[in-house]
Amino acid sequence: MSVPTPHSELSHVWPIGSEIDGAGRLRIGGCDAIELAREFGTPAYIVAEDDLRARAQAFVAAFSSRNADCELLFASKAFPCTAVYRVLAEEGIGCDVASGGELVSALRGGFAPERLVLHGNAKSEAELALALREHVGTIVVDGADELERLERQLDGGKAPQRVFLRVTPNVRGETHDGISTGQADSKFGVELADAPALLDRMRGNDRLDLRGVHMHIGSQLRDLTPFRRAVEAVAGLGAFPEIDLGGGLGVAYTSDMDVPSIDDYAAAKVGAVHEHLGSDVRIIDEPGRALVANSCVTLYTVETIKRNVSTWVAVDGGMSDNMRPMLYGARYEAHVADRFGGGTPCHVVGKHCESSDVIVRDAELADPRVGDVVVTPVTGAYGFSMANNYNGIPRPPVVFCRDGDARVVVRRETHDDLFARDV
Repeated sequence: MSVPTPHSELSHVWPIGSEIDGAGRLRIGGCDAIELAREFGTPAYIVAEDDLRARAQAFVAAFSSRNADCELLFASKAFPCTAVYRVLAEEGIGCDVASGGELVSALRGGFAPERLVLHGNAKSEAELALALREHVGTIVVDGADELERLERQLDGGKAPQRVFLRVTPNVRGETHDGISTGQADSKFGVELADAPALLDRMRGNDRLDLRGVHMHIGSQLRDLTPFRRAVEAVAGLGAFPEIDLGGGLGVAYTSDMDVPSIDDYAAAKVGAVHEHLGSDVRIIDEPGRALVANSCVTLYTVETIKRNVSTWVAVDGGMSDNMRPMLYGARYEAHVADRFGGGTPCHVVGKHCESSDVIVRDAELADPRVGDVVVTPVTGAYGFSMANNYNGIPRPPVVFCRDGDARVVVRRETHDDLFARDV
């Protein structure tokens, strides 16, 4: 088993500034992980606030240095937490929301309505009405049915509503089918062949301000080539003052995984727009996962260890706080928070009544024991947002750490909360 050096920096999957201290214990945002587990309980989402801010600043710098007019939006489905919204709003990021609930959450988190973009493939009349009532800056129209619903609610006495049309460029990257969205056979957007007629209809409505087209080809993409191909594909729809490129940059979930840098990602997308659409187009990009995933770790406590054909290390959370391994076969790594390194091949599993409740298959922990605090990094994207109450498990708290101080920004649910909606 390897022994980390005192105050050693960790791999790129951990929040910026994370380290192993002289006692061999993990520190996130200057806070001791073992002490965090004692104070706030487990499971718990632990967020390094400085990491969130640094990544937001890096995205803004990477795009603004390459294009005179650009806008970065937080694809908030990745981590729709009020405190996360607030931090990113403070850093000058706009916000992409995909439902009425996310819209209200973003406003509560401090985003100005004009900085919001409403997405969704099946927006209801109520959601569109809410967006118009709250003066949401931009609505991305997802198809003909939705355009009809929107047109019925437009008020001729108000300024025209900014809109984009979402198109599917028939380009897909290498990712899980569940998070691939750019192929022609998709529930999202309209095919390129059908787009011109809808665009003409939108141009002809004086209550709409058609700004351009929107596309998003998928998430967790580690190859930049499909982004360039997608821009080339939509260029045939004509000239627009703006283009929304979606997001999709992948993140490293394990220490042996490489992903493009934020700088390379911006260079590929902006370069493609300049090549195919010109340099005077306003560029919008919507990173979600890549803004928040690496900012957060999840702490668990080991409850049980069983040894049969395999060694099963069971913790006090699982598919109620991280559904991604079960939905997408997502890979994570795990460590004992005060004994980094390997030594014991095992499976880290949850407490839920499903054999699929495996958080990290084929993990390697350092002599795991009941009562150990186990940590999985890169849980800032889609852990909190997909958390659930399966088996009646209350959802975990969110704890922000910065400069050695920790504060709860979302409290742990209680058993009483499970019945809050009973009538």
